[in-house]
Amino acid sequence: MTRFQKLVFLLALTVPAAAETLIYLGTYTGGESKGIYRSTLDEGTGKLSDPLLAAELENPSFLVVSPDQKYLFAVSENGKFKGEEGGGVSSFAIGEDGGLTLINQVNSGGGAPCHISTDPEGKCLLVANYMGGSTSSYQITVDGKIVSPAAEGFIQHEGQGAQLPRQASPHAHSVNVDPSGKRAYVADLGLDKVLIYKLDAAAGTIVPNDPPFLKLPDATGPRHFSFHPSGKWAYTNLEMSLQVAALGHDPETGALNVLEIESTVPEGTGRKGNSTAECLVHPTGKWVYVSNRGHNSIAAFAIDQKTGKLDFIERESTQGKTPRNFGIDPSGKFLIAGNQGSSNVVVLKINQDTGSLEPTRHEIKVSAAVSIRFLKR
Repeated sequence: MTRFQKLVFLLALTVPAAAETLIYLGTYTGGESKGIYRSTLDEGTGKLSDPLLAAELENPSFLVVSPDQKYLFAVSENGKFKGEEGGGVSSFAIGEDGGLTLINQVNSGGGAPCHISTDPEGKCLLVANYMGGSTSSYQITVDGKIVSPAAEGFIQHEGQGAQLPRQASPHAHSVNVDPSGKRAYVADLGLDKVLIYKLDAAAGTIVPNDPPFLKLPDATGPRHFSFHPSGKWAYTNLEMSLQVAALGHDPETGALNVLEIESTVPEGTGRKGNSTAECLVHPTGKWVYVSNRGHNSIAAFAIDQKTGKLDFIERESTQGKTPRNFGIDPSGKFLIAGNQGSSNVVVLKINQDTGSLEPTRHEIKVSAAVSIRFLKR
């Protein structure tokens, strides 16, 4: 080895390797997928490692990692689970290598659970049942086990929306806890409402809040919901009307009010074959992003830090079909989109000055990837 080669070798040893973030991918298992997959994100380049099967599970269509990063929880979006009516909810311990070990499983209490979340302290697990039109809550033990509460851990939604037959019954599509951990907000596509519940995270129980809901315009179909870090505002994508609603939030009462509603697709885009899917606020609170299925894009908006209202930035292709879900990595540098229809997971770089999205040409193949979650170590 020459002196120059030795110098290069020594310099390489002193330069720290780019940090990596673990990514978990939930899927639908009707095709090639077998369950939950894992990959790593290179925080320097945005490159993803080849996916590995982390756990076999039927239709783990939505995932959440516990706040202490020790556990992963997943729904099984089915009509029956272990021979009983309702879907499944599973708890896994996360190993040092990112592997998953099953802890326990419970019934979701309603058909087709499609969304799952925890409170900020990881004491409580909440599940939205789409076909069941209901919300379930559970206690999480110190060792990650899911426990059904003795009472007030299940609420059946009632009513219907304006567009039949699509809204002939309730369809709970997401459940999210506010930054204080005091309330849970459930976007119900079938009712055109965001239902509001008081949450006792330690007990794992929910009861209707006063006020009990926000009514959105008829036939809009609220789907997912994301709080601004300040807690002053929230945003929900309207699946059926191809829009995003900016909402004011009163942390004292839990009440929501509509600030404005903006389209996420170009003017003249028809509803047939198009729908919005995911809605996320950037960790800095500067921007909000919404995925458009059919148009196959991510719409980016700047958030006015005084009013919470939105200014359109751009729409960027997801380089695939049917972007059902996406995630923003903890550093806020990358947006990773799961294209359900084309089974590719694509990395887009977030411009830290403007919020616009830039292709990285990095992607991996995961069959019907529909949920993306991160673990930073």
